[in-house]
Amino acid sequence: MTQGTKNNRGRLILVALILVLGAFWVGARYGPKQAEKVEARRIAAVQPGLSEKPVAGKNEALTEEESINVRIYRQASPAVANILTKATEYDFFMDPVPVEGAGSGFVIDPRGYILTNYHVVAGAQTIEVILGDQSHYPAKFIGADQRNDVALVKIEPKGKQLSALPLGDSSTLQVGQKVLAIGDPFGFQSTLTTGVVSALGRTVQTSQTTFIDEAIQTDASINRGNSGGPLINTHGEVIGINSAIYTPSGTTAGIGFAIPINTAKLIANDLMSEGRVRRAYLGVQTVPVGGWLAEALDLPVQDGLLVEQTTKGSPAAAAGIRGGDRVAEAGMRRIVIGGDVIVALDGQKVANQFDMNVLLNRKRPGDTVTITVYRGAKKVDVPVKLGEHDGN
Repeated sequence: MTQGTKNNRGRLILVALILVLGAFWVGARYGPKQAEKVEARRIAAVQPGLSEKPVAGKNEALTEEESINVRIYRQASPAVANILTKATEYDFFMDPVPVEGAGSGFVIDPRGYILTNYHVVAGAQTIEVILGDQSHYPAKFIGADQRNDVALVKIEPKGKQLSALPLGDSSTLQVGQKVLAIGDPFGFQSTLTTGVVSALGRTVQTSQTTFIDEAIQTDASINRGNSGGPLINTHGEVIGINSAIYTPSGTTAGIGFAIPINTAKLIANDLMSEGRVRRAYLGVQTVPVGGWLAEALDLPVQDGLLVEQTTKGSPAAAAGIRGGDRVAEAGMRRIVIGGDVIVALDGQKVANQFDMNVLLNRKRPGDTVTITVYRGAKKVDVPVKLGEHDGN
């Protein structure tokens, strides 16, 4: 990747030291030996004595910043959920092992729809939601976008009027803006932390197949159990879903990342209206050609995706993108060569499959994009109308 691309896109790919708030520290899963500890945290989290009541006459002593914190907390905390999950895994001897997990979420619709991270509820056999007023509900898994780590669950309010958090516009955020995070770190329900937007526009890779695109970086303290909870601006609007931290030690280091709420809104709307996520689809099978492979194949570029095959009936095939026509040995594998080499999408460089995934993630089915390819030594721009992926 060139320096210019880094400057334009402000991307930061953190792989080794980004711990997704899942099995490691947020939607933490526990075996039977730790079940009592989990239950103790759960009991502590719902003890009425731990919820501080507003005291009349105290507001006069608050600073302006403190008043904002108090106001936002009182408005938002009733809609922030503690999400508890149970599942069964199997040990080496195929004996069943009960596994419990915990994370956060927040109500986005009075009908009972709750946004959270996918990794908080992934594989759960039962999901329980505890709202800010300590009311308990069984929850149903509605759907998820695994790539973006966003999930939607639903509770049945049964005539009760639920508080829902208003969703803001994450595209208007500025570095330095104050933000507040509410969640359930280490099982302590409805905990408030504050900070600022530390950086914007980063792409944070959380696994080989998942990432946070246009991530919101914040120094608001995020710990185990915060995952899936809201990041809120001073107007009380959700502008992100707290999801990951940079942590050499396993605890917060002042660098947390949130999924932009604009991304989550599209996913939630798809899931509520259609029961699935609408994802843009190109339809090519590729292999990265960076380094020695580009030289071995005598390609005119050092980075890109060599198209081995286009899927029959796919947008790429319909647009005339070409796959390979002969087989060659490359190291320990056989690859199909002679096809187009994709180097850009709408002018944004494509050096590998991760780049392609990020760029397609920003598109919707039906969008027309320009795919730039090298066809032999000739550079060609190919317009493609994207289709819809039929899987997650």
